[in-house]
Amino acid sequence: MGEKGYNTNLAAEYHVMSVLHRLGMNASLTLGNKKSVDIVVIPGPGESITLDVKGVAGKNDWLVGRQPREPRENHFAILVGFGGTIAELQTVPEVWVLPDAQFLSLIQTASTGNAWFIRRKDMKSESMKAYLNAWAQLESQYRERGG
Repeated sequence: MGEKGYNTNLAAEYHVMSVLHRLGMNASLTLGNKKSVDIVVIPGPGESITLDVKGVAGKNDWLVGRQPREPRENHFAILVGFGGTIAELQTVPEVWVLPDAQFLSLIQTASTGNAWFIRRKDMKSESMKAYLNAWAQLESQYRERGG
C-alpha cells in the first residue's frame, strides 16, 4: 500500500476513534501493518468489541482482505468513504457500521479471483441506509456489556 493509501486508512481510523470517544466509549487503536482488528472498544472488565476500519479517499470500492472464516461475535466492520473530499477538512465522510456477518455477506470476488472488495454502489443502495451512521448499534452493545 502506498503512502496515500496508508494515510487514508489512518484518517479513517482516527475519524472512527473520534466518534467513539465523542459517544463516551473507551476505545483504543491497535498498532501494526497486518492486523484484522483496528480498534478495540472496552465496555467493562473482561469485555470487548472489535472493529475493522476500511477507508477510501475517492469514490472507489473498498478493497478487503478475505480469508474464509465464520462471522466473529462482537465484531464490526466500519466502512469510511471520503468520496473524493479527503483534502476538504470541513467535510465529514460517509460511514457505514456493519455487524461482521453483514460485512462478510457483501464481499465480492474480483474477476482475477485474487482480490476481494465491497462495492460502493451496493453501500449507496436503499437496503444499506440502515447501516449509514448506525453508531447506535455500537452504543447499545457497549451499554449492554457494561459501558
